[in-house]
Amino acid sequence: MDVTTVAELQAAISNAEAGDDIVLVDGTYRIVAPKIACAASGTPQAPIRVRAKNALGAKIELDSLEGFAVTGASWHFEGLDIRGVCASDAACEHAFHVTGGATGFVLRSSRVHDFNAQLKVNATKVGASWLMPHDGLVEYTELFDSHARDVSAPVTKLNIDTGDRWVVRGNFIHDFHRKDGAPTYGAFMKSGGKQGLYERNLVLCTKDELTSGTHIGLSFGGGGTGPAFCAPSFDPQGTCDIEHDGGTMRNNVIARCSDVGIYLNRAKGSRILHNTLVGTLGIDFRFSTTTGEARGNVLSGVIRNREGATGTFDGNLADVTQATFDDLYVAPLVGDLRKKGDLSALLGKASAVAGVTDDYCARTRGMPFDLGALQHSLGDCVTTTPPVGSVPPGDGTAPPGASSGGPGASSGDVGGVSSSGGDALGPAGEDAADGGCSVGSRRAPGKAVSAALLAFALVLTAGARSGRRRRSPVPSPDR
Repeated sequence: MDVTTVAELQAAISNAEAGDDIVLVDGTYRIVAPKIACAASGTPQAPIRVRAKNALGAKIELDSLEGFAVTGASWHFEGLDIRGVCASDAACEHAFHVTGGATGFVLRSSRVHDFNAQLKVNATKVGASWLMPHDGLVEYTELFDSHARDVSAPVTKLNIDTGDRWVVRGNFIHDFHRKDGAPTYGAFMKSGGKQGLYERNLVLCTKDELTSGTHIGLSFGGGGTGPAFCAPSFDPQGTCDIEHDGGTMRNNVIARCSDVGIYLNRAKGSRILHNTLVGTLGIDFRFSTTTGEARGNVLSGVIRNREGATGTFDGNLADVTQATFDDLYVAPLVGDLRKKGDLSALLGKASAVAGVTDDYCARTRGMPFDLGALQHSLGDCVTTTPPVGSVPPGDGTAPPGASSGGPGASSGDVGGVSSSGGDALGPAGEDAADGGCSVGSRRAPGKAVSAALLAFALVLTAGARSGRRRRSPVPSPDR
């Protein structure tokens, strides 16, 4: 069904049933508190879809602590442009708060900007049991802030606490800062989740707004979790010895982070495969329950075990200087990895790794494997945005071979509409699991970049129905 006003959107969501297709026509939808409750449930075969009629043509302005509070299963949000417009940054916490039974959540081909955490995921206690939202997917979406957040709250673009088998694929995550310089993350999965996957994402910690402070790219474990909020026991008297179990990061490009590009905090069985990290301090495996491997990566900085971690490192190219990266690629600090110089140090230098079949541009890797996120032997591809493409409704897989797209053009605003209501308050203690302590602010090399946004191609197929900060103990003096 087509909707043209906020009132129609709220009514459609309130009355939604499995298989409903809620289509926002082009225009601006200004939503003032309270949050929109997405409580009905779809099914994997018949999800509830909320989508723009034309990609990014529906512009949702949220003046609310939370936007969409999703507690039902199989909600899909596609092709939306969602912006936080609160007068105070503290009043715009989450565009999406996904909790409890919201298994099968999908955010796809959208742009979400100016929130403390664009997506917050966490468990909910129902009676004596805890419900966790499993099998979520975030893909082909741009997530960023247009200014440093003036808050004391944690700032993380994808804050995934609990939940198994979440996939973060093909996104463009950039410019996430706190005004006071405190640590921020592009994305993390923690709080006892399992088998998470990050693949083919472009993460530019600082791209358009060059701020001081501590910026970390991708993480399993993030800033840690209070025991009362950590799966599976959720025991206030217990521990959270394993923040994430069995996670994989592969074929990501991460650049311009003042701290490490990849951080593993109590992350058991982590696989860090064929990523390229430019202008970061490297990769940290940290604490005794962190195990796993790092293979085929190319990076500035080092890969290291800290404070009892026992990762295995093999076949990586570390400590690459910025001068070397600049010789190899056109503009590596902004993710432009087109060939500029001699790439022989990377070509054919990696052994095949189980679980890696393609590269950052979703191209099938030939033998022998090249080091890093790109199979350079296949030639150049567009790397300043992740691979995008048309994804059939309900299909959680990446489009094969997609490597570039046209500009993410969207139509202009049409007569803004709004609704008003009372105060929007998230569940008590929703962020209580996120603690934190300083991790220092030693900065990675950097250089000026254009203030213009990189084009982000978003293609949406219309069809029929179908953390934040590191936690104690205090880091060692070198960070």
